[in-house]
Amino acid sequence: MSSPAHRVSMGDSWSRQVHPDIESERHQPSFNVERLTNILDGGAQNTALRRKVESIIHSDPELSLKDIYFMTQNERYEAAVKKKFHIQMIAQRLGWLEDSLELQYTYRAVSGDLGLSLQHIFLKAVRSLGSEEQIAKWAPLCNKFQIIATYAQTELGHGTYLRGLETEATYNADTQEFVLHSPTITATKWWPGDLGRSATHALVQAQLICSGVRRGMHAFIVPIRSLQDHSPLPGITVGDIGPKMDFEHTDNGFLRLDHVRVPRENMLSRFAQVLPDGTYIKLGTAQINYLSMVVTRVELLLSEIIFHLQKACVIAIRYSVIRRQSQLRTSDPEAKVLDYQTQQQKLFPQLATAYALHFMANGLMEFFHQSYRVILDGDFNLLPELHSLSSGLKAMVSEFCTQGTELCRRACGGHGYSKLSGLPSLVTRVTASCTYEGENTVLYLQMARFLVKNYQQAQASPGSTSKRSLPQSVAYLTAPDLATCPAQKKADFLHPEIYTRAWAHVAVRLIKDSVHHLQALLQSGADKHEAWNQTTVIHLQAAKAHCYYVTVKSFAEALEKLENEPAIQQALKCLCDLFALHGILSNAGNFLHDGFLSGAQVDMLRTAYLDLLLLIRKDAISLTDAFDFTDQCLNSALGCYDGNVYERLFHWAQKSPTNTQENPAYKKYIRPLLQSWRSKL
Repeated sequence: MSSPAHRVSMGDSWSRQVHPDIESERHQPSFNVERLTNILDGGAQNTALRRKVESIIHSDPELSLKDIYFMTQNERYEAAVKKKFHIQMIAQRLGWLEDSLELQYTYRAVSGDLGLSLQHIFLKAVRSLGSEEQIAKWAPLCNKFQIIATYAQTELGHGTYLRGLETEATYNADTQEFVLHSPTITATKWWPGDLGRSATHALVQAQLICSGVRRGMHAFIVPIRSLQDHSPLPGITVGDIGPKMDFEHTDNGFLRLDHVRVPRENMLSRFAQVLPDGTYIKLGTAQINYLSMVVTRVELLLSEIIFHLQKACVIAIRYSVIRRQSQLRTSDPEAKVLDYQTQQQKLFPQLATAYALHFMANGLMEFFHQSYRVILDGDFNLLPELHSLSSGLKAMVSEFCTQGTELCRRACGGHGYSKLSGLPSLVTRVTASCTYEGENTVLYLQMARFLVKNYQQAQASPGSTSKRSLPQSVAYLTAPDLATCPAQKKADFLHPEIYTRAWAHVAVRLIKDSVHHLQALLQSGADKHEAWNQTTVIHLQAAKAHCYYVTVKSFAEALEKLENEPAIQQALKCLCDLFALHGILSNAGNFLHDGFLSGAQVDMLRTAYLDLLLLIRKDAISLTDAFDFTDQCLNSALGCYDGNVYERLFHWAQKSPTNTQENPAYKKYIRPLLQSWRSKL
């Protein structure tokens, strides 16, 4: 196992000792924790590199996360930009490249508390949508920070519905320029990070108009601030949108454009071009403009969203073996709260979900790398499936992580409400993921359209359709179905084949129902738009079931690859079983609806599920230790590796500036209030 010194703060005498209640949990783990960390990192060499980077970052006082819970919005913003500046200096000195593992690990080490992070998304968009000449021009400017760029898509009046964006880019053939304009108040770009105070350039998504014809959304690079004095350029109105639930370190901004001119070559032109005379040439499908969003969604799962749930599990489960409350038996001392079945029921499904989402996201990333290059080369066959998976799975991941982090926070009782626990920040930050890069309901419905289309295709030509002719993620639509679950005893529900086929059955049935409801409305005379709108709730259910099936299947497949790691395989299988069964119990109506499961089978399944809680209890701390978050990265008084919760919480609370400042209300209000009785004597 890795040395606790890797994680344990050595600043106070109490932090040099590991609390006996957490030390006992680490005694004789059922598997090699270090080896599981290596698997999660994608290899021992990655673990070593990550720890090396973390050591560099944590040894630099300029990159400390200390005291951020006491900072104002302005202080958080300045501190985040300062961290970015110092990391860039380190990266230049050590030769870390853009998109390198080292820079990814720095982001994790400082918990994403960095300014100027939209530069990365801007670069992804340029590489996805730009020509080779445009990439050669703009990428070096970004990498050397000769410009600071952001990605401006969302508007005050429009978000996920990209065809509704109002910002216009009208081509002027006489000057060979695009004129970008915000025609209405709702066309104001709203929310882009780094826009409020930092960016010099923006990649603006706008409706292209050339030769009087609207050509849909395209991407334009627009200078917005002077490179000499950082003042807004002519025609630019720009600023910060104000306080938010979280992301106070990011200057989310607004942008209004008043007939701002940019040269013709500033329209990204890998898949569409405007010739000097105004002739429009489309080189790809209309959906290709969404490619940069697909790239961002896939990356966010592993680099941002899932981390929040993993951290929440680490904090809550560690705290739950330190916190003692009430007695299981009157003769015993107060029990660890993690020994209560109700606490296990709160936390272990979240831990199982964190692992399930990790392996699913790894599989999605592999598919993304497989398909991205061929898409850039002009083969768009895999784009619909990639778009569907990135949409639906981003929605599911952000939904589960938001629910899970809040459950972990509540499981920590009153101390979970303290910002010093680290949990409120995780909750408010991950909540944003349900909206950014696509609002979740809209994303689920984009996946639903893909499911409907493929189900209809499979039904239209059942004789010629095979598993191979459907996209891989929906090949199960034509697989032989089980009308009823064959499980006869509780142990049967612990076979991955049983619960994977159960999820496949329910997903197919819900997709089938959604299609039949849609077709019935169409046959009754409803137009296709009204018919779709009247069936979206059913489509939503189907998309969610499909996502759960994909995740269960990917987790089970990841387990199969661990045959040479039997102890780890067994520990993870308990989590895979729990994830699958928890989902079935939470959606039991869907499995009982057509008799696939009987009431007696649900009872057996519940017993198997409760038995799993006890099995996972033995390994709970080891399974959270395997995520290998440093104390500095967690920044939690409740979640430190050493378990000295109460000492750290009291120590941190004393650092609050209010404890050393004069009470601003005392002289003005409290003293007069306390002395007001004297005037009546």
